Amino acid sequence: MDEFPAPPAPASTDEGAAAVRPALAVALGLAPHPEGGWFRRTWTAPVSVQTARGERATASAIQFFLAAGESAAWHVVRSDELWLWHGPGALRLQFGGTGAAPDETGETVTLDSSLDIPRVQLLIPAGVWQRALPVASDVLATCVVSPEFWYEDWRLADD
Repeated sequence: MDEFPAPPAPASTDEGAAAVRPALAVALGLAPHPEGGWFRRTWTAPVSVQTARGERATASAIQFFLAAGESAAWHVVRSDELWLWHGPGALRLQFGGTGAAPDETGETVTLDSSLDIPRVQLLIPAGVWQRALPVASDVLATCVVSPEFWYEDWRLADD
């Protein structure tokens, strides 16, 4: 299997935004993510599977960080994505349906341990539009994608 490809350029239109990495992004060695926020691939399963788009590892994981005020743009992945919340702030994940473009009125789920009924993980099924926003402060999560994440299996919404 080929090595994981480099990401496309970040979606930010603010040319200076990618140059100012938050302290936690620096400490964890995170790079700008094309959809917004900061990431680093931390694991790729050693076993592979054949998919309609080619051979993929059975799963992969990234650390994903959003500083207060940042957001992850609407995007869709051809694989299931499991979000695992680490905090410290709450994380809002919004579903956007399975249409050609995201439905911005879709369900929103908040991941946070301080809720009446704590929720610290959420599955976004393959082919469902999603976006992520910190509720009020910085938030760190792990995203596990199965089969493995590849950029050719991912798409940002048109602006």
